[in-house]
Parts: sequence; C-alpha cells; structure tokens
Amino acid sequence: MSAPAAPVFVADGALVEGAIAIARAAADAILTVYDGEFAVERKADASPVTAADLAAHHLILDGLARLTPDIPVLSEESADEIGTAERRAWDRLWLVDPLDGTREFVKRNGEFSVNLALIERGEPVFGVVLAPVGGALWHGARGGHAYRRDGEHERRVRVQVPPAQPLRVAASRSHHSQRSDDFLARAHREAAGGIAMVSLGSSLKFCRIAEGSLDLYPRFGPTSEWDTAAGQCVLEAAGGALLDPRGRPFRYNQRDNLLNGDFTALGDASLPWRSWRDG
Repeated sequence: MSAPAAPVFVADGALVEGAIAIARAAADAILTVYDGEFAVERKADASPVTAADLAAHHLILDGLARLTPDIPVLSEESADEIGTAERRAWDRLWLVDPLDGTREFVKRNGEFSVNLALIERGEPVFGVVLAPVGGALWHGARGGHAYRRDGEHERRVRVQVPPAQPLRVAASRSHHSQRSDDFLARAHREAAGGIAMVSLGSSLKFCRIAEGSLDLYPRFGPTSEWDTAAGQCVLEAAGGALLDPRGRPFRYNQRDNLLNGDFTALGDASLPWRSWRDG
C-alpha cells in the first residue's frame, strides 16, 4: 500500500498572519541586540553566531509550536540536535533561518533577514522573509502570488520581464569566488547592455528579484537549505525561479546533509544563464 499523500497546502489567512507575526517578533528581538553591544562566537564550522540568532531562534520555535503544533521545525540553530533519519521522515516541516546574514549583522550594515519556509515533500510552499532594519517583509505561496508589506501597506510584487538593461546582477556581500567573476565577465560581454553589479547580503537578494529591482543572482559554493527556501518561495510566487546548474528547482530535506549546491536565481527564465555559467 502506498503512503498517503501529504496534505495540500492552503495559504489560509490565519497561517499567513501568524507566521508574519512570529517573524516580526523575532525581528524585534534581533533589533534589541543590534542596538546594543554584543559578543560574536563561532560555531564548529567557524560561522558566526550572536545572542540575536539565539533569541530569534527561541521565539520562532515557540511561536510555530503554538501556530502549527503538528508541523516539526528545522532551524539553523538546532539542526545538529535532529537526526537525519528523523527529519527525512517528515513530509511537512518548517525550515527556518532565525537570522540570515549574521556576518552582515556583525558589520551593522542592515542587510540581514528572518526566513521562515513551509516545506511539503521537498517543495517550498509558503515563505516569509523579513528585513528587521526598515521592516520590509515579503511573503509568497505556491500557486498564489508574492507580496511586499511595509507596515500595514501591502502590494503584490512581480519580477521584471524582460529584464533591465543593463542587467542588474546581485552579488553576495560576504562570499566571492573566481567562478563568480568568470560568470559575471561572460554575462557582461553577452547581455544586451552589459551588467550592473549590486552587492547585497542575505536572502534579501531573492526578494529584490521578486519585486523587479534586481534581475539575476548567481551563487557558486555551498549554502544551507534554510538560506534559500523562504526566498525561493517568494521568488517563484512572483514569477521567477531558483535553479540548480541543470535547470531544476531546488528541493529540500531530501539528502543526508543540508547543504545546497550552486544555483542561479533569476526573474526571467529565458536569460541564457547556463551558457554564462558553463562558459
């Protein structure tokens, strides 16, 4: 007998507004730390962690336990406590980065975010990305639309197709490589009007593509699943895509490790991004 199908996600108002409220509470906790003095510690992988990461983590876990008590949570700050076999058995889960862009937080440049993504059988079906500095919030759902909310004002967002000239290409603020330089050089030669580089931290890059203020974000080198899931959902709901080098959308909680491979996020899927990536 085959396993029963996972419930189909429905973006009901209570879940959407509940998740947004949780993200805002986490953002408030982050800003309380951001506005004062804080220590920076190092995890086993040498990535930074602060009291803001941990405060946001606990608020999100508590909030989601109340909002959706039957859905487990996989957070960056507690992933090591959950066995691979246990999480791989989850058809539905929240995938959470309580503070995406801790390096930008430490630099105090404002380019960090709170990421909440609901995953069903590997697919991101609902995502919230909130920028604590400034308070802009983006959310989107599979089969629905993407929105940006500033305070109480909300508007639908869409990618820009065809893209701008020059092509507005996002670059990671804290991660750089020769492969990314090669990609950008090819894109600059071949794209109509060349490219204009925009440096930006965290998953805010996906949201800027979703709202049409950026066109493309190539990433070389590993990221973690909680870095991309919420942004991917917002981007896809806005008409864009986040694709692996073979052109496949990312899937989550499908492997023994939680690392992503290379990807390209874009608003216009007709761009010849694979030729720029492959040379």
